[in-house]
Amino acid sequence: MPISHSVDGDALHVTLHHSLDVTTRAAAAAAIEALVHTHTPRHVTVQVPAGEPTPATLSVIVRAHRMCKKLDIPLSLTGAATATQRLFTTNTG
Repeated sequence: MPISHSVDGDALHVTLHHSLDVTTRAAAAAAIEALVHTHTPRHVTVQVPAGEPTPATLSVIVRAHRMCKKLDIPLSLTGAATATQRLFTTNTG
């Protein structure tokens, strides 16, 4: 699995170790969803690989954000380039 996680108090930290593609996207999204439901955090942070993320990576991040928003859990993105941060903010705001 291209992700790992840690829990720090009431925060869930998810790390995507490499950019995702269409063959790993669904598994990563399901894994993040399971982690959120298992740990019921108050905040989720997703660390992405350096560089420009693939469309599949962005898709997983946006899907995770939508799920967290429905659960009233803030999700933040770390490790992303400024352009990616802007794209994330634009698509999740």
